[in-house]
Amino acid sequence: MTKKFQVVGIGNAMVDVLAQTSDAFLADNGVEKGIMQLIDMARGVELYGKVGPATEMSGGSAANTIAGMAHLGGRTAYVGKVKDDQLGAIFAHDLRAQGAVYETPLASKDAKAETGRCIVLVTPDGERSMNTYLGVTEHLSPDDIDTNQVADAEWIFLEGYRFDGPESHEAFAKAITACKGTGGRVSITLSDPFCISRHREAFATMLRDDVDLLFANRSEIEAMYKDENSFDAALETAAAQVDIVACTEGEHGCHILTQGNRWHIPAIPTNVVDATGAGDLFAGAFLWGMAEGFDMETCGRMGNIAASEIISHLGARAQTDLKKLFLKHKITL
Repeated sequence: MTKKFQVVGIGNAMVDVLAQTSDAFLADNGVEKGIMQLIDMARGVELYGKVGPATEMSGGSAANTIAGMAHLGGRTAYVGKVKDDQLGAIFAHDLRAQGAVYETPLASKDAKAETGRCIVLVTPDGERSMNTYLGVTEHLSPDDIDTNQVADAEWIFLEGYRFDGPESHEAFAKAITACKGTGGRVSITLSDPFCISRHREAFATMLRDDVDLLFANRSEIEAMYKDENSFDAALETAAAQVDIVACTEGEHGCHILTQGNRWHIPAIPTNVVDATGAGDLFAGAFLWGMAEGFDMETCGRMGNIAASEIISHLGARAQTDLKKLFLKHKITL
């Protein structure tokens, strides 16, 4: 029987606030250039009020992945926490407008924390300085998991960043049990080397016991399997634990490993404007390809094409019809 959803994603729910600004603005407001720094609510509200005209779009790593898959026509849903406030409404509207189902209960208007936001300050040289306030998305809990929804999914897609949440491990466990109980499969993105270092044992247990498809980039794979003496050895160790490994390597393309087979798929050359979301959209296109029955190599090519589109402009949501790009690159749909 066909399940309602091809993929249900679970992770952060954020709004990206992208603003063009000057080096002087960064200096005047104590923003360190070119890095991502976590900030508290007061600082988030202060910067949000100072940036002036800005583009606001829903973000969050796994949410970007689900939006990319929905853009392709995939049957998707998302689980991530926002507040009943202005930015929460933007997040929900943007995700639903892509075609994804979003029904996570909102944090109430009187909740102390606000909807998470990442204030991205872009200077004339194209450098991005990111200021991230997690807000209520940090508090995703088992109560936010609709077991009927995840049980009706072919895949769930888990965001590694949520391992930092105090109750997110339990939320993931609840979703995994419900999904696997009806024959579904589990995919995860490792998200960040520093996140791996904070939660290595939890990641290792989940990869060994529950995960069917692993997404990562080279630095994350090497961080996860730090005892291996080479990138290739780390990939092979991952492939011995997980059925499918999809590892991106920036301008060097991606590596797909499954059932003793391995493919290296070259990247699609493009003018890099903003690298944010490349891995997210790679995963979205790859998952869509798998759900639609394409072979592993084609799924990897789709992922590379989607990633190249995202890094050619500001923001982590596709601005070009990805299916048309697939056809342009001679993928038969």
